[in-house]
Amino acid sequence: MPLQFGTDGIRGVANTELTPEFALALGRAAARSINGTTWLVGRDTRRSGAMLQAALSAGLASEGRDVVDLGVIPTPGVAWLASERGTPAAMISASHNPFADNGIKLFGAGGTKLSREAEEAVESQLEEIRRAGTADEAGAGGGAAVGSIVADASGRHVYVERLVSIVAGRAMPAGEVVVDCANGAAAEVAPAVFEQLGLRHHLRAVEPDGTNINEACGSTHLGPLIETVRERGAILGVAFDGDADRMLAVDHEGGVVDGDHLIAMFAADLRRSGTLTGDTVVVTVLSNLGLRLRLRSEGISVVETPVGDRHVADAMEAGGYVLGGEQSGHLIFRRHASTGDGILTSLMLLELLGRTDRTLADLAAVSMQRLPQVLVNVRVPEPSRLDEAEKVWALAEEVQADLGEAGRVLLRKSGTESCVRVMVEAASHDLAEELANRMAAMIEQELA
Repeated sequence: MPLQFGTDGIRGVANTELTPEFALALGRAAARSINGTTWLVGRDTRRSGAMLQAALSAGLASEGRDVVDLGVIPTPGVAWLASERGTPAAMISASHNPFADNGIKLFGAGGTKLSREAEEAVESQLEEIRRAGTADEAGAGGGAAVGSIVADASGRHVYVERLVSIVAGRAMPAGEVVVDCANGAAAEVAPAVFEQLGLRHHLRAVEPDGTNINEACGSTHLGPLIETVRERGAILGVAFDGDADRMLAVDHEGGVVDGDHLIAMFAADLRRSGTLTGDTVVVTVLSNLGLRLRLRSEGISVVETPVGDRHVADAMEAGGYVLGGEQSGHLIFRRHASTGDGILTSLMLLELLGRTDRTLADLAAVSMQRLPQVLVNVRVPEPSRLDEAEKVWALAEEVQADLGEAGRVLLRKSGTESCVRVMVEAASHDLAEELANRMAAMIEQELA
């Protein structure tokens, strides 16, 4: 069977699981399933990116679609350009994964990720192409019917101008900001944005070589950023992931400020200004219970979705809400973007700090109290069997009853790996760890 859509597109080890042959077939399937005569295609800095981009573009062109090769550009840049130009788009990236992995994300003409129904339509076409093999005669035909593929890096510059325009002229904090670009798609865009805004900044992880994306840098490896912030006496640091659709921050003391803290800060600020639509924010099931308790005390309602910024975006669109996001640092400011945007989030954070004249450490401390949260990944051959694992769910109910409103237990099948993810929140880390390990042992016993 071909690879299938997970929580955030299709991912696999490049050239073994996610092969050029698969990318070409996916391009053909996407062209048949998604309306649009022109496609935008971008990529991050992985060595396999150009290979998979060429194959996907060839599949699209074989079905008569014209392709604009955007080159290396953040995922939110691709999404914004798709929205502005009214075209579907694709991004070649595995986000925060190691460089050997890669992935393909598809966007509709509005710059939004595909609905599950649209993904199923693409998967159905993929299956037909796989079954037909070389006998598949569908396509645009020859001659002028073949689509064109044109390289155009100007989209990256337009995206930079868009980001700058959102906060241009607003108050910004004094002092240096350390910017970690993860040797990824932000490596050229973020420096250009900070430079044009006249922000004092120090860059790290801006020398991608095709293999060092996310390696000891970026939002999944904050240690080097923390060290640099402390050494340079910077006011804060920001870190993006490989495709720059998420951002985490560290304060001047080296304290980590995750997506939950950022949501709490932005939500309270928007409510004070009367611009938080419906006094509501959208978060996922993984958002910390401390965030929910803080928002409730502020009179802010929460809409909860499954993991994945696509689900957050869908709920925001349905309810007309303006703020949503994930603990991982995917934040969506719906007035400015259709998907998570790490660079935009960093700019909105700097604007908030400049306007309030407060430090990040100060704002984070009063924004919410994080409950200890323990996450355990349990490797199992068939995660789908979790749904029928009665003993596992019975134990989960027992644990939740013991925790009451002072904690939470969450079990879910991974959308990207062959494992079940266990999350437990409790009054103490030791208790959360004990209960999470207890749940993991039961899952191993029932599903291994």
